[in-house]
This record gives sequence, C-alpha cells and structure tokens, in this order.
Amino acid sequence: MTITTKIEYPIHTLEGVSNSILTLDLKVEDKNANYIIHRGVIKQLASRRQGTASTKTRSEVRGGGRKPWKQKGSGRARAGSSRSPLWRGGGVTFGPKPRSYFQKMNKKEWRLALLTLLKNKSITSTLVEGLEQSFESPKTKLLLKTLSGLKVSHNKKILIILSSSHSNIYLSARNVKTLKVISANTLNILDIINADHLIMTVEAVKKIKEVYNV
Repeated sequence: MTITTKIEYPIHTLEGVSNSILTLDLKVEDKNANYIIHRGVIKQLASRRQGTASTKTRSEVRGGGRKPWKQKGSGRARAGSSRSPLWRGGGVTFGPKPRSYFQKMNKKEWRLALLTLLKNKSITSTLVEGLEQSFESPKTKLLLKTLSGLKVSHNKKILIILSSSHSNIYLSARNVKTLKVISANTLNILDIINADHLIMTVEAVKKIKEVYNV
C-alpha cells in the first residue's frame, strides 16, 4: 500500500549550521517496502551482468567426425566421436550460452522503490547548500574538512549527490575510498542502499523533486 509522507530536511551550511528547512512529499510503499526495494536491487544487479559466458557443445568443437575405433573387438568402450562430453577436449554438456539477464520492472514501481529508500535513509541524510560553488579546484583536504564540519565521519560509506556532474568534487573524493559522488540524474537504488550516510546538495534535491514530481 502506498502512502504520502512528508520529510523535512534541515539545510546546513558548509560549517554545519542549520538555518532553514526543505520539505519533500514522498509517495512511498508502506507495508511491502522491503519487498519492492529488494526487487529494485535484484533488477539493478542483474542488469550489470554481461551474459557473454559461452561454451561449445559436441557439435561445435572442431574435429571428432571420424569414429575413433571400430564398434566391436578392440576391448575398449564403444565411442562414436572424440568430441564426446566424456572425453578430454570434448564438448560441454548444458554449459552456459550468451543470454540476457534483464529483469522487467515497471517505471512506477522502480520510482516507488527509490523514493521509499530515500525516505528510509532520511535519518542518515544531510542537506547542504553551497557545496558545488565552493570547489573551484580539486581539494581533498577541503572536502574532508567540510565533512568534519557537517559531523559526518569519512570512515563510513558516504554517498554525495550533486545536481550535475562536478569534476572538482569528483577528483576531491576520488582518493578517499569511502566516498562516492553521483549526480541526481544517475540516482539509483544500489548506491543509496550501500551508503551509510547521504549528503545531498539543495540543487540536487530540487532536481529530484522536479524529476520525480515530489
């Protein structure tokens, strides 16, 4: 059952001071939240698979057209081909073939799972203003100082969500293995569920509101 819930995010400055609030009205799943989020995770993991694993059957392996020895009289087990799956160098029985691992999930269901997850993560989410404007060049030390000002430990997995791709912030976070930077238009279930803490810019949340009509 879907319900509409209101989430209030305090807007923090880079020094960690909260001076205003941004409100989101999210349409989320109530009773089957775990199920629908799990479906989203499975779909995303399955879509990562290339599906290019391939083996050859006995008909595809080169050679084996001649009967190795006569049917009777040699004392050995009868054999019709040297490419039998029983032989070394033979074909593979029921081996993998190229296939698609795509799993269908309706767009409305995917959005519902994403918004439900955002609501569940709202307790460990921090909204920041002025983050993108403060990085005129890549500075890892400045980024870690900003996290410290927001009282967020960089020892935990942190997902930074920006309104659009920002090379300076990406380069600043690249050297810290617990940080990951994505933009609002590449928001996905797997990155959110893997993160211990979310840091979102005000512009990113406004973009999420625009895209998901919340």
